[in-house]
Amino acid sequence: MQLNEQGLIKEKAQWEAAGYRLPQYDHAAMVKATKENPFWVHFGAGNIFRAFQANVVQDLLNNKTLDRGLIAVGGHEAMEKLSHPHDNYSVLVTLKADGSIEKTIVGSVAESLTMDAGYEADFERLKEIFTKKSLQMVSFTVTEKGYNLTKGDGTWTPEVERDLQEGPQKPVSYMGKIASFLYARYQAGQYPVAMVSMDNCSHNGTKLHETVAVFVKHWTQSGLVDAGFADYIEDAAKVSFPWTMIDKITPRPDAKVEALLAEDGISDLKPIITAKKTYIAPFVNAEECQYLVVEDAFPNGRPELEKGGLIFTEKEIVDRVEKMKVCTCLNPLHTALAVFGCLLGFDLISDEMKDETLRKLVEGIGYTEGLPVVVDPGVLDPKEFIDTVLNTRLPNPFMPDTPQRIATDTSQKLAIRFGETIKAYAAREDLEVADLKLIPLVFAGWLRYLTGINDAGEAFELSPDPVLETVRQHVAGLKLGDFADGGELRPILENEKIFGVNLYEAGLAEKVVGYFNEMQKGPGAVRNTLEKYV
Repeated sequence: MQLNEQGLIKEKAQWEAAGYRLPQYDHAAMVKATKENPFWVHFGAGNIFRAFQANVVQDLLNNKTLDRGLIAVGGHEAMEKLSHPHDNYSVLVTLKADGSIEKTIVGSVAESLTMDAGYEADFERLKEIFTKKSLQMVSFTVTEKGYNLTKGDGTWTPEVERDLQEGPQKPVSYMGKIASFLYARYQAGQYPVAMVSMDNCSHNGTKLHETVAVFVKHWTQSGLVDAGFADYIEDAAKVSFPWTMIDKITPRPDAKVEALLAEDGISDLKPIITAKKTYIAPFVNAEECQYLVVEDAFPNGRPELEKGGLIFTEKEIVDRVEKMKVCTCLNPLHTALAVFGCLLGFDLISDEMKDETLRKLVEGIGYTEGLPVVVDPGVLDPKEFIDTVLNTRLPNPFMPDTPQRIATDTSQKLAIRFGETIKAYAAREDLEVADLKLIPLVFAGWLRYLTGINDAGEAFELSPDPVLETVRQHVAGLKLGDFADGGELRPILENEKIFGVNLYEAGLAEKVVGYFNEMQKGPGAVRNTLEKYV
């Protein structure tokens, strides 16, 4: 069976016989209507987008709540090798904890474009889309590092520096292009729009706003754009930057799932690894559980996405939900399992949850150290959320999620996933930062991870991280049996950008160094240290 427009038409009976849920709307009419009057453009068309947002829109197309779909923007490898050959269709395989699966053909993407260098036609098309009055929402899942404009030393990247100097005409940086599109919308009539970050980072809407504002400020001060452009993006009645909290685990494409689909008769499903080491395929395997809580700030209106399960509420509630999930109830547990999973030789998060010590570690981080500082958001119960994470989601043996995937960009995650809890402890009179023992243990584990030597004394490949080489230099010379006196680690431990706090000022640096040295004693030391303190 061919995963494309003709294949789904000609082989419809075969698809249905194989148990696939097919789009229940006129796909050609949807594509035409979307291109003429786009309402939603999404940047970062990766696994979570195809498993979550695109599937929600598909459900709303199926039940006639919507008559238009999405315009997706991604890297050229994803667009050219996956989206375009399959006419923007993809397969969603939902892996349920009871072992059952649900197979869906998602066809809600009407158009796919790239912002990579050399794709001038796509750039101009996106600029045209931004000038459409109908555009209500521009959303992002570009990961936390997507909003970073600087190199490891804090200076602008060459692309950003060029765009700041040259203006909005032909930008080369990702966020420079976003600012350029907004300027095109401003020039077209100052039309309203919601710029919606859906990435897993604290106050993501503010982060997106601050990133875009860097370009706007430089351009207006240099006279490269109309002075009113700055007022436009600062006016929430014109351009809003809502906060959101998203949660759905979408692992790398799994070989077992690929084989299952191949047995059904689908051809051309082979995954690819992009130049940025992103793993993508014409299919996505994902868990059933999903949450998306959104600040209801849409100056150009919005579709009835609540009918697809999204929760719209006030900014303060989103903040509480986001802190609950990102800082306590899921993300810190994921990162702890990722770091120690890599060190201990695990290949699956679900297998780690069978390890008594690792399970006690994440239970302690969630229930004991994290939950006391969580503010109940009301729309989701924190205790029930952790219960679901620890008892259903992470142990799901049918979810092929790996510690190696979760370990990607750890330096960009620690400040939010653990630093906020440290700050909360410091602010509370009834809690003591010094009582935290498991969070600093994860920090020490990450430093031990950076040595690139696992607990068996063998070298292993570190996951991608934008500041990997910058931080690795402080531990790269240490072999098993070598101990740090604190001096080597000080530049990392005092880096507030990494940990959210200066660990020396927080009183945790000595504890982290001590844990690290215990893990350095030799083969098996990581396991011994975990068992000692967990």
